[in-house]
Amino acid sequence: MPKGKSEMEDDIVRTERGEGWLEIVINRPDRRNSIIAPVSEAMREALAAAAQDDGVSSVIIRGEGGYFCSGVDLKALQADPPPPWRDRQGSSWRALHLALYDFPKPVIGAFEKFGINAGSALALACDILVAGETAFLQVGEIQQGVAAPMNFAWLRIKTNEQVMSRLCFYGDRVTGPELVRLGLAAECVADESVVSRCREISARLAGFPPGASANIKRGIIRQRGIDDPEAWFPKQAGSGPGLLGANMVKG
Repeated sequence: MPKGKSEMEDDIVRTERGEGWLEIVINRPDRRNSIIAPVSEAMREALAAAAQDDGVSSVIIRGEGGYFCSGVDLKALQADPPPPWRDRQGSSWRALHLALYDFPKPVIGAFEKFGINAGSALALACDILVAGETAFLQVGEIQQGVAAPMNFAWLRIKTNEQVMSRLCFYGDRVTGPELVRLGLAAECVADESVVSRCREISARLAGFPPGASANIKRGIIRQRGIDDPEAWFPKQAGSGPGLLGANMVKG
């Protein structure tokens, strides 16, 4: 068990190896794969290892149990006594997004069931998002009266102000077919086919010449024209739900 992790936190993120790709799996299905600081930190560690692995041409991000990510785990964050990681919640989440921004290989999101608030930001961070037909993305921070900084950052990269306004002001559920229409998902497939389709895409990428997908990814990052990603993903004070967007599954 890595130093500094409790037994409860062990294996909250696991990795599975494919033939030329790596799957990073949020393993908290009982909490609908909601985000706590140890999840962000374990995902960042997995990304760092995959970046250095010549046998990995792409990464798939998915959630255990058929859920992508329900947002921030408010129950854990607001526990009494406070969890030892509470003060790291905001900084670790931001660090994960910076790692995703700079990750030198394609990131494929297996978008099952839902991605809500912080979960929607994680979905938007993926280079290729494969959505299930009934899966929905919800940038719902407006319902809690809070900002959506990581959603804002990725939407500025991935789309235009009109689409950003539609998602952030409506705060509603946007299903797979609509995500494709808005240009936020690459494909919409049957719910039961999301993970297998992601693996097909990863296998395709693995079949190209060594380093090809990394070369393309580096070019895409350059085309963003962002000189200072540290400023693009702003630092925030505090660690409450207003920082990351509330989890829709509180109990």
